[in-house]
Amino acid sequence: MKEIVIELVFHNRGLRSYIEADLCLNCPRQDQKGCCGLYSPVFYPTDLAYILQENRQVIDDIFSFNDITVLDYSVTLNNDPDDTGYRCKFHTLDAGCKLPQHLRESICRHFVCPGISWWTEAALAPWKKFFEALEAYELAVNNRISDGLKQKNLSLRKPEHRDSFYRELCSLFQEETKQLPEFIEKFPQQEKYILKRKIDLQSEWPL
Repeated sequence: MKEIVIELVFHNRGLRSYIEADLCLNCPRQDQKGCCGLYSPVFYPTDLAYILQENRQVIDDIFSFNDITVLDYSVTLNNDPDDTGYRCKFHTLDAGCKLPQHLRESICRHFVCPGISWWTEAALAPWKKFFEALEAYELAVNNRISDGLKQKNLSLRKPEHRDSFYRELCSLFQEETKQLPEFIEKFPQQEKYILKRKIDLQSEWPL
């Protein structure tokens, strides 16, 4: 076991906020997929609306994959089996996730492996509260958008209606996010923090 230095960068980008951890570049599990082998990403209304506006091709890619679970207002990319378990459809061996962090869904934007336990640092208590509040806010916005889509009888399960779904989704998203909550507006846009942790490079590293 050796002590290493880990740099975390917290980004406040409203609903697209995320956490960078440079440890990911050399994941302790050394299995070439890390957390991407244990989680199937779920894209909710706020994710889909943002991606539609930023890079429509990603939406087309999501729906082109085999073995996805499409519900009324969300889509799950079920992980693909491989020799040592599973792998996310967006994961690549040479560069990790193909999506930049701001285009990922919320778990993939916020996740930092529990072995780092950044939330135990007193200096980072404000960021812990920020991401807790953000999670609650995002859930509420997703629920309100879903209710609006339901009122229009729109669903992702109907491929022939998806263009109408996307137009209404983006309209609802714009309305919901034109005024951000105070906790987002008043928080710094970015902060770097250095941690020191003792880590073994092993497949048992907790995720």
